[in-house]
Amino acid sequence: MLCANIASLFNKKARLLMQGHRNAWRILRRSIGNDQYYWFHAASLGEFEQGRPLMERLRREHPDAKILLTFFSPSGYEVRKNYDVADVVCYLPFDTPANARKFVRLARPKAVFLIKYEFWRNYIDVLHRHDVPIYSVSSIFREGQVFFRWYGRNYARCLRRVTHFFVQNDASRELLARLGVQAVTVVGDTRFDRVLDIRNAAKPLPLVERFAGHNRVLVAGSSWAPDEDILIAYFNTHPGLKLVLAPHVVSQDHLTEIEGKLKRPSVRYSQATTNSVVEADCLIIDCYGLLSSIYRYATVAYVGGGFGVGIHNVPEAAVYGCPVVIGPNNHKFREARALIDNGGCVEIMEAQDFDRVMDTFLGDADALDKAGKAAGRYIRENAGAADAIYKELGL
Repeated sequence: MLCANIASLFNKKARLLMQGHRNAWRILRRSIGNDQYYWFHAASLGEFEQGRPLMERLRREHPDAKILLTFFSPSGYEVRKNYDVADVVCYLPFDTPANARKFVRLARPKAVFLIKYEFWRNYIDVLHRHDVPIYSVSSIFREGQVFFRWYGRNYARCLRRVTHFFVQNDASRELLARLGVQAVTVVGDTRFDRVLDIRNAAKPLPLVERFAGHNRVLVAGSSWAPDEDILIAYFNTHPGLKLVLAPHVVSQDHLTEIEGKLKRPSVRYSQATTNSVVEADCLIIDCYGLLSSIYRYATVAYVGGGFGVGIHNVPEAAVYGCPVVIGPNNHKFREARALIDNGGCVEIMEAQDFDRVMDTFLGDADALDKAGKAAGRYIRENAGAADAIYKELGL
């Protein structure tokens, strides 16, 4: 907490974090009322998306139920602070004994759902003392985590206080069994349910549809500069291919940098008209919130981040039944590795790999069709975790 206070003097994200944690008490006192709440906690936006299918199922089937949603990170809270399925949305104050006691006293949760990696020892201790059921949703465990190290034994004790784990795979169940934790069900990842929901509710995008027409389209999502160097070089020399580029960083400097690399006509989405979008060969998405709907126009999808921070959301593209191409930093992403194994996704290590893969997909209709069907099939076969959790809980 001291480090965060110091960082807030110099860093906008840290400043939002500190302000949000202080405001949480005011939001709770003002909004919580006398009802009991189903409390969902997500560290950030990705974890929120994993908890979302369960929250929305709960809201549909029990419209009078009260839902409290908390975040730790500004990248989750600032985007979803007005999420209308939840009755109250706020930050989760830092995990101190005093904060945990105060928060649980104010919120009086009926049940708690911790998404993926969220295990705050003081909160879990207080909830356990108050006999509040604690469920871990879409959690996944690996050998190297602190719980399974000799120096993490004290921290591992909090796992034994979780009422039930709904984990993504058998390896997680086996690791928990080593700690004596037996209340575990393997259900998979709720993120597959979420991407299916997104696909079914995808927004119509007339400008993108007009841009794509009947052409072959490469949709590159959440791209970074190293990704863009590779795919733009290919695009520049293949006039039969159109490119929709949705960079991870939408800043004036980065958009100008992208435009400097392009040797074919381009237009930014915010400036596009029904005429200019047809004349362009590259459509640059200079806003947020559209990518999950844009992937439906892809002949081939490229998901960025694999040459740096780690790949972004591969299922978001694969759900549309198109082949997905990713960079090498993907080994911590179970769904990406599984898609590579089943043929729906291809890993590239350098520009020459990308050129070869794109030449294959654009030149061999059977290879394109086979890879696309494999991608869509993987998503469908792994959906259903939210239903399994819901039925197990008997909500």
